[in-house]
Amino acid sequence: MPRVLLIEDDQAVRDGLQIALTYQGHTVDAVESGEVGLTRLSADPADVVVLDLMLPGMDGFEVCRRIRASGDLPIIMLTARNDDIDVVAGLEAGADDYVVKPAQPRVLEARIKAVLRRTGGEQRQAGTPKPEVERHGDLTIDRDGLVVSKQGRPVSLAPTEMRLLLELSASPGRVLSRQQLLESVWDQGYLGDSRLVDACVQRLRAKIEDDAAAPVYVQTLRGFGYRFGPL
Repeated sequence: MPRVLLIEDDQAVRDGLQIALTYQGHTVDAVESGEVGLTRLSADPADVVVLDLMLPGMDGFEVCRRIRASGDLPIIMLTARNDDIDVVAGLEAGADDYVVKPAQPRVLEARIKAVLRRTGGEQRQAGTPKPEVERHGDLTIDRDGLVVSKQGRPVSLAPTEMRLLLELSASPGRVLSRQQLLESVWDQGYLGDSRLVDACVQRLRAKIEDDAAAPVYVQTLRGFGYRFGPL
């Protein structure tokens, strides 16, 4: 069963979500602070983290950054408002998705299933022949092994960043709209928001571009979407 680490300081919310997610088949470890959550992760890894942004002490943004700095664990953040500043800051800190409070258990469950499908779908299939590594300028992409390198040095990408790069680089020069990317990278028919795409693009650029402000690989076509270069 998928293991969920729920980090939420409001006991009523924490207890309610723990009961609902447990009923839906998850093993849920619910803690009240970011500090406790990080300690728990180091001792007992989870499959996905559900993280409240407004935590006492170490806030959710810092917790998110620390989790992301240490690995690829999927993170779904809980935010009290559908507010541009909170949402964008959380996504830029490394979250893969978000749910606005009050979090409906069925909505959160759908988000968890989607993010686990995305990460699970990236596992390499045994016995599949390994294709030639693609080379795009200084960037190399091994689609089967899910290894990305720049100038011979491995680049560590979170699962959503990897899927975004694979989707864009599959057809260099082709422009993909934000909605197309939401549906293909986040989930088929995903009813999300374009800020997910823009924040993930920003994180990806920071890792693969020489200058994220003047991108060569992930290029923006204002009013249309993104395309992969160099052309």
